[in-house]
Amino acid sequence: MPTAEKAFESSLYYEDGHILQIRIWRVPEPVPPSQHGFKYLCFYGRPGAHVVLYDNERGKGDHRHYGELKEPYRFRGIEALMSDFLADVGRVRGEDE
Repeated sequence: MPTAEKAFESSLYYEDGHILQIRIWRVPEPVPPSQHGFKYLCFYGRPGAHVVLYDNERGKGDHRHYGELKEPYRFRGIEALMSDFLADVGRVRGEDE
């Protein structure tokens, strides 16, 4: 029986106590209701408290949390996912100016 395969994993710890973690797996079947072959978790925040979070949790599909906002996310591939996530992190850190 095929299993998930880790495709990418990275963590960055900021001096202010925030953490950026990206974990991406290739999965043999889509995680319902997602339609693609990836499971992912892109987190920025502090332990127990996310500021920006992108994931495709089973039963919830692709979505993003940005502060208090939670909304569907249109998955367009891994490069777009990472670009969108890192752009949001840059905005909340004030690095996009």
